Amino acid sequence: MTATAEAAGGQRRRRAYIGSFTSAGGPGVLAADVDEGSGALTVVGGADDVPDPSYLALSPDGETLYAVSETTEGAVAAYRVTGDKPELTAPPVAVGDGPTHLSLHAGHVLTADYGSGGVTAVPLRPDGALADRASGTLRHTGSGPDPRRQQEPHAHQVLPDPSGRRFLGVDLGTDSVRVCTLEVGVPVVRHQAALRPGSGPRHLAFAPEGPESQEGPNGSYVYVLNELAPTVTVCRWNASEGLLEALGETPVLLGAPDGDAYPSGVAVSPDGRFVWTATRGTDVLSVLAVEGAGLRLVTTVPCGGHWPRALAYAAGTLYVANERSGDVTWFRVDPDTGVPVHGGSIEVPAASCVVLDA
Repeated sequence: MTATAEAAGGQRRRRAYIGSFTSAGGPGVLAADVDEGSGALTVVGGADDVPDPSYLALSPDGETLYAVSETTEGAVAAYRVTGDKPELTAPPVAVGDGPTHLSLHAGHVLTADYGSGGVTAVPLRPDGALADRASGTLRHTGSGPDPRRQQEPHAHQVLPDPSGRRFLGVDLGTDSVRVCTLEVGVPVVRHQAALRPGSGPRHLAFAPEGPESQEGPNGSYVYVLNELAPTVTVCRWNASEGLLEALGETPVLLGAPDGDAYPSGVAVSPDGRFVWTATRGTDVLSVLAVEGAGLRLVTTVPCGGHWPRALAYAAGTLYVANERSGDVTWFRVDPDTGVPVHGGSIEVPAASCVVLDA
């Protein structure tokens, strides 16, 4: 039975996959059924054979799950997820140091290697399994003004653009987003967009395409969440030229933070009307309304746990992986206001990521 096969009674069964830090007591990778009505999760199986699978990505057919191993040496692994228990297909493949994110692009898995500051490409075999070794690595260069966090490059996310022709690498250490292509398995920089010095970009999300999207005269928009300054930078994305242009920043918190505040995850509603972010320390979810080429902070709500590391949205439900409280919470989103309403949670020690099938 595949991850989206029919369950008893003819109802379509959807799946969520949860990553965690095994070094902090996490269970590794978990598979969970999704209740179509409430969005509630029920864990059905798991695998702990890869250390610190902190971020996950699912193949388009929903049958293979990829995970970074966020360790000093760094690796990426592939699981078959056609049953309840994820099954490792082969030994993990070495990538850069401390990978924090991964995505699929042009027949490869790309990893954002925070520790070594770059992007690694690993080819995929026709059956979705990983090749034996990486095909190429891009090393970022540069630094930023923060003496503790920005002495060197720190790639934090790598994400294809909606066309699939390019991918974007977000680098916290150099306050930049690199627009790249993959040339014979080797990542190549085509354009580099500079953000405000010291902002520390962490993750980004594209505005949805289509007639409902917020499209400008030269393309659509990209929302870059900054970890070192609790803001979102709105950028214009020129898809035809592969150019990213920063337009302005919007705070994600109501007033100055009282203590630590480190934004982590960002998601956009399918109709392009709302952007949601999570902030660790203050432990809140922020709701931002899209207004033309800008954002307006509407409100914040508690994330339901402590240290929200990642967000995921699907079918009217927003999911939050709360690392330090060890749980995954879910919220039903009001379609008119975009405000999340707490629905429930499950215990997942050292939770770090949630991904859902289509």
